[in-house]
Amino acid sequence: MADRTILHSDLNSFYASVEIRNDPALAGQPVAVGGDEQARHGIVLAANQLAKRHGIRTAEALWSARRKCPELVIVRPHFDEYARFSQAVRQIYLDYTSQIEPMSLDEAFLDVTGSRSLFGDGEAIAHTIRRRVKQELGLTVSVGVSFNKIFAKLGSDYKKPDAVTVFSRENYRALVWPQPAANLLYVGRATAKKLAGIGVHTIGDLAAADPAALHMLLGKMGPMLHAYANGWDRSPVAEYAAREEAKSIGNMVTAPRDICTPRDADLVLWPLCESVAHRLRRHGLCAGSLSLYIRDVELEVHTRQCQLVPPTWLARELMEHARALLARHYKWKLPIRTLGVSAGELIPADAVSLQLDLEGTAEKRDKLERIERAMDGLKDRYGAAAVRRGTELIDPDLSGFRPHGKK
Repeated sequence: MADRTILHSDLNSFYASVEIRNDPALAGQPVAVGGDEQARHGIVLAANQLAKRHGIRTAEALWSARRKCPELVIVRPHFDEYARFSQAVRQIYLDYTSQIEPMSLDEAFLDVTGSRSLFGDGEAIAHTIRRRVKQELGLTVSVGVSFNKIFAKLGSDYKKPDAVTVFSRENYRALVWPQPAANLLYVGRATAKKLAGIGVHTIGDLAAADPAALHMLLGKMGPMLHAYANGWDRSPVAEYAAREEAKSIGNMVTAPRDICTPRDADLVLWPLCESVAHRLRRHGLCAGSLSLYIRDVELEVHTRQCQLVPPTWLARELMEHARALLARHYKWKLPIRTLGVSAGELIPADAVSLQLDLEGTAEKRDKLERIERAMDGLKDRYGAAAVRRGTELIDPDLSGFRPHGKK
């Protein structure tokens, strides 16, 4: 079977780059995008290269970033702008392939196998995309090129910013295998620590390890990571049109610290449910089902679903069901790293009718809808952080983390 040509494109310091692009006065200064510094509950959502040289990291508390770099310029996020530029970049990608699988606003896989006869090999296409993004949008992108998604993702992280890296059949043993095992996609800190305990420190060590031993250590993740390290990933890149016609609306977030209690989970679930509900109302849809995605610190994934009767587009009702699913199905043997909420079985809102009952359910829902629509208006006008629930002020790490991608 002939090799595919897969790209992974990663916009460099995306949020910060958009802010600098839109305000050239920020150029040449260390810049971080974050929340309310005075309230001491904001975190760094993105930092430019000058800020990163001071050791500033994504998801770090703003007060900590300021201590590392007193001259740091902190700007509030403008999520509508990030969505606009993300869409503009994807329009460039669509000139080269219809197989585009976004991972977040700033990252996407592209399968350009069928485009090589028109635009050149993968490296040439990657450089063309890199130049166009820079010239047309004023942003930079790093692109990894390989014969599978895992190595392509590794390539986009290999050289930054504004770079192209090729991991081929000929060079991956020399370039990929010496890298730390923690660099491989899906190897988190806890997994890397376990692997180090059996002498697996590099991706090459992982490729050479006994799959049976890895299964004993990591469960089903063990053989999967062994396959990834050897370049045996054959997972496809989805068609972009299929994504646009998706039958669900969802959001997912990897928290900046472990989610250890139901209270922690509430702090993450509320903004997720509000984001999903906002999008449902924007599209005039109600959800007939809700799915909860849970990934623990060992990368074990749990998904649960329930029906919504009647269908809803209210954040409070989505939250009640998400909380109930978590309480019913997750036993907290391990902390949670990632949570996601997805609304499915979508139907037009005007097709949903709710009879008045003796408890006044319809009246209560009408009141909730008016409140949430008022919140929609404020967010649409002033940005997602314009209005927040009081629960979001509780935790200095989890409360400032919004479901809008990782950078």
